[in-house]
Amino acid sequence: MVPAVSTDDGAVSAEPAGSAPRIIGVGTAVPAFSYSQEELLDVFRIEDPRVRSVFLNSAIERRFLNLPPKLPDGARRMETQGELLEKHRTHGIEMGARALQSCLKQAEADLDDVSYLCCVTSTGFLTPGFSALVIRELGLRHECSRLDVVGMGCNAGLNGLSAVAGWSRAHPGRLAVMLCIEACSAAYVFDGTMRTSVVNSLFGDGSSAVAVLADPEDRREGPTILKFASCIVPEAIDAMRYDWDDKEGKFSFFLDQEVPYVVGAHAEIIIDRLLAGTDLRRSDISHWIIHSGGKKVIDSVMVNLNLTRRDVRHTTSVLRDYGNLSSGSFLFSYSGLVDEGVVNPGDYGVLMTMGPGSTIETALIQWRPGDESRSR
Repeated sequence: MVPAVSTDDGAVSAEPAGSAPRIIGVGTAVPAFSYSQEELLDVFRIEDPRVRSVFLNSAIERRFLNLPPKLPDGARRMETQGELLEKHRTHGIEMGARALQSCLKQAEADLDDVSYLCCVTSTGFLTPGFSALVIRELGLRHECSRLDVVGMGCNAGLNGLSAVAGWSRAHPGRLAVMLCIEACSAAYVFDGTMRTSVVNSLFGDGSSAVAVLADPEDRREGPTILKFASCIVPEAIDAMRYDWDDKEGKFSFFLDQEVPYVVGAHAEIIIDRLLAGTDLRRSDISHWIIHSGGKKVIDSVMVNLNLTRRDVRHTTSVLRDYGNLSSGSFLFSYSGLVDEGVVNPGDYGVLMTMGPGSTIETALIQWRPGDESRSR
């Protein structure tokens, strides 16, 4: 079967596998400190049984977070919006730098090799953005092209990867990197409401990076990016959103309780769209890399796509060990698949993210014949 790739008009055409963009490296980074859900309930002295139930029934065991500073009595001081933005900036640069360096190490590349940097985030707003700040922090080439994707939410990793793959295809032989930086603890509000408690029980801090190259002469291992497909549900546009909280003086994220069902109801539609024109069926997909959006989201996608627990094992393990890492979650799952070392030449995989809009983003990838999976 000749790999299928999408053209600018959305049609599908054949493209030599060697000239298509390939993922040749991935890297992740998290803060130094992690906390169990029980520890977080104690840290924030949460006694409300409804809130405790949300934390303890989340299928999350631990999350890596940068918590607020302690007060003399041991309680945590509530940070101002300015302090949260500084947390986003400071910890974001530090995590992002480590994730990018880890990615380049796996890709057998150097900082000077990076010709394009796309930074993705939703946990704060900066001008100049993370792309410029990371270039300065790591000393990347000043002529490095860049893009900042801000505020698109948990689906944005695949939006960014689409841009990176397009740039890579237009610049064969030049290395492009997407870097997701999500300091989710910089977007927390502690007001005791169920609205904020759901968010506070779910998200963790983390950064992930992926290196992409289109070069038919390059023999580094990694899957070819064949096609992208998107689905937006405008009637659910308010289901995931940031609001300004005048009382607290900061932004507050909202997650509608119907989100899992909205995502699940459209999962089959978007996968059918992704596979249209490729001669592939869902049963031909060997590897499913799905955003760890939450227990109910994962279950809803599983039911609607008829997936098994094994199919989503990396998604559920990321949720268990890190929580929801927003835009970079799917790369943590992909990294788990790489580490597992079970991919065979010719295997197909699907990447899926979902977020505000409400939006589902997908990508189809294939490990080219001759590649063997690489364990780190």
